[in-house]
Amino acid sequence: MTQNTTTDLFRLRRRPWTEKITDQSFKWLATLLASLVGLVLAAILFTVLAGSRSAMSSFGLGFLTTSNWNPVTNEYGAFTAIYGTLVTSLLSLLIAVPLGVGTAIFLTENFIPVKGRQILGMMVELLAAIPSVVLGLWAIFVMEPFLRPVLNSLYVTLGWLPFFSTEPQGPGMAPAILILVVMILPIITAIARDSLLQVPTELRQAAYGIGTSRWGAIFQVILPAAISGITGGVMLSLGRAMGETMAVTMIIGNSNNFSLSLLAPGNTISSMLANQFGEADGSQVSSLMYAAFVLMLLTLVVNVLAQWIVRRLSLRYT
Repeated sequence: MTQNTTTDLFRLRRRPWTEKITDQSFKWLATLLASLVGLVLAAILFTVLAGSRSAMSSFGLGFLTTSNWNPVTNEYGAFTAIYGTLVTSLLSLLIAVPLGVGTAIFLTENFIPVKGRQILGMMVELLAAIPSVVLGLWAIFVMEPFLRPVLNSLYVTLGWLPFFSTEPQGPGMAPAILILVVMILPIITAIARDSLLQVPTELRQAAYGIGTSRWGAIFQVILPAAISGITGGVMLSLGRAMGETMAVTMIIGNSNNFSLSLLAPGNTISSMLANQFGEADGSQVSSLMYAAFVLMLLTLVVNVLAQWIVRRLSLRYT
């Protein structure tokens, strides 16, 4: 049977009405479910925005530039929490990206036998499954006491810098940054590993065929080919770090006193919401809604930036 004859048979085939109804029903169901996602997001944004209108009219943009948070005198400012959110997220990303991408390269480029790669990959996935409250407890009782001598040394040697100008007393910004590294490292590693595994085998073979060394092939061929997927994973991890609540709340110190020092206690927007919303009343509720709206805007900016970067870095193969 020739190809033209087969095409003609498909054209003459009449689809049963049940098949047409099934296709149409699936189309409408998929459209409905996709629309529900947008509706839920819009409802959340509307709820937060409506709840924050009072604080917006009372404090305006000064809410973003002041640090005083006093429910007794109805004075509210979220600058300390915004600063803590951005600093902890960006610095944790700065540490986690080299570790995560390096681990992904180690797991995909045959540095160890297959069995060892499978075991390490499973351990990375198990790390991502640990509840954040458990990681917070581990940070309080294990990580922070272990790191305290190191932080004291930083204070003694680099105390003349504003970022290390306070003596560490326990919970603070630095332990919060490190616990975020632990939390976002599995995400970066898993997505980077999948991106590296999707690089066509022909690219590797071509790189080795022209005499490129292993590290030359990794840095000049494989990583550039997978950069769009890796970048998407990094930005996803940044969003996770900005919104993380429980573990950061348990170890950051929850102080609204602004300090540039990474060794001092601090706060994030998520931590502030978790600590105060249960007992908030009146203008404090509206101020917390205002802070939540700012956090939503920050995460929206991160996602838009991620889409732009991924599109700019994506490579298309013919």
